[in-house]
Amino acid sequence: MARVCDICGKGPRTGNRIVRHGLAKYKGGIGMHTTGINKRRYLPNLQRVRVKIDGAVSRRMVCAACIKQGKIVKA
Repeated sequence: MARVCDICGKGPRTGNRIVRHGLAKYKGGIGMHTTGINKRRYLPNLQRVRVKIDGAVSRRMVCAACIKQGKIVKA
């Protein structure tokens, strides 16, 4: 099952998880230093919803943003 919204097509995005150590300069330290960078995925907030499309009811995977914007009609 793909992690993609059936309405807007929103899917996973890639990014980094950055680990920093040290005390910030404004707190009296010598600054934050990056000690590790790992790849990660940002997944969309998908919900399985019963949707009414053309009078027929079906289950769809819809992101929370589409539900909030009213792009679907719940059954």
